[in-house]
Amino acid sequence: MKKIRTAVVGYGNIGRHVLEALEVSADFEVAGIVSDIPVELETYPVVESISALEKVDVAILCVPSRIVEKLAVEALTLGVYTVDCFDIHDRIIDLRRTLDTIAKQNNAVAIVAAGWDPGTDSIVRALLEAMTPRGITYTNFGPGMSMGHSVAAKAIMGVKAALSMTIPLGAGVHRRMVYVEIEEGHAFQAVAAAIKQDDYFAHDETHVVQVASVDALLDMGHGVQMMRKGVSGKTQNQTIMFDMKINNPALTAQILVCAARAAMKQQPGAYTMIEIPTIHFLYGETETLIKRLV
Repeated sequence: MKKIRTAVVGYGNIGRHVLEALEVSADFEVAGIVSDIPVELETYPVVESISALEKVDVAILCVPSRIVEKLAVEALTLGVYTVDCFDIHDRIIDLRRTLDTIAKQNNAVAIVAAGWDPGTDSIVRALLEAMTPRGITYTNFGPGMSMGHSVAAKAIMGVKAALSMTIPLGAGVHRRMVYVEIEEGHAFQAVAAAIKQDDYFAHDETHVVQVASVDALLDMGHGVQMMRKGVSGKTQNQTIMFDMKINNPALTAQILVCAARAAMKQQPGAYTMIEIPTIHFLYGETETLIKRLV
């Protein structure tokens, strides 16, 4: 069996877990890491650009959402497939359109927003709506650490370290609790105001708290509960629940790996996870999977 040669682009919390998931997946091999050189990666090629690696089938982009497009374009232009966990919900369509054009021009595939939300939660929401076409779905996150929001807060000038906690208030409404260490020479009030004005936080109730040590608060746990109350046919009052408690980067990484597997089975272009047959995310022969799961 020809293995899928995969590059891990970025080696933070998600990148480390992606490498672990690849190492235990029988259909993948690690082509290399695009990052600075940490000691534990001495067994793999470590480079500064995807172009420095040979025979890469797919690049898993473990980077902040705001630089996904740049790195995806770079890889797709080389004919390398890409998978990312872009999490800015209202910009997914724009990113998909951009990458769709470039992917088709280079006979490649891009899977966009392949995390757990957006990503696998998007698939669950689609199934809930299929079961109850009329109704309302409430998605309640947390309590837990949001990696995307934490990265966005840390990028604010004057922030030394940041942790953004998502607190569910019910009915899909959330509070953001942002804990920050402030760099010397910066005023906390100015930093707090800048965080609240950032697109990641501007749409939710956000509280910024200065702390001595973010590491003392850090916990990678997160979760989601989705509830849909709706109508099947003409029958009212159908209520369906989905609930999970997870390690955030570990689950995100596993989903990225299964999306990389699915990418190899698609026609050129860009896709979100809800556009891809579910069976393509799984390792194994089609009839074996059908027999076990259907």
